[in-house]
Amino acid sequence: QVQLVESGGCLVQAGGSLRLTCVASGDISTIKAMGWYRQAPGKQREEVAVIITSSGKTNYADSVKGRFTISRDNAKNTVYLQMNSLKPEDQADYYCNSGGPGPEYEYWGQGTQVTVSS
Repeated sequence: QVQLVESGGCLVQAGGSLRLTCVASGDISTIKAMGWYRQAPGKQREEVAVIITSSGKTNYADSVKGRFTISRDNAKNTVYLQMNSLKPEDQADYYCNSGGPGPEYEYWGQGTQVTVSS
């Protein structure tokens, strides 16, 4: 199993920046990709950014392209989400996700709350 622990969520003003951190532990050898998802009240969980841990290849939701950056530090088993130019619509619970060679290797963190004041 893989355990994911997020941190970094807090209250920030619109236009500000925030960095989220996700630390993975456990059977990390099974992790092929890691990502950040978010869920706002009354809305479905959506993918924000994903990174392939081996190659560093990334993918972003259109709504965050140019503002958010996902990165990883494999030595620390950590993935970051740097969020710049935050907007009120970015306000949500942000969840870290890890994926492996099959659906049984998918894990989620407990989430961290990001609040953006206008």
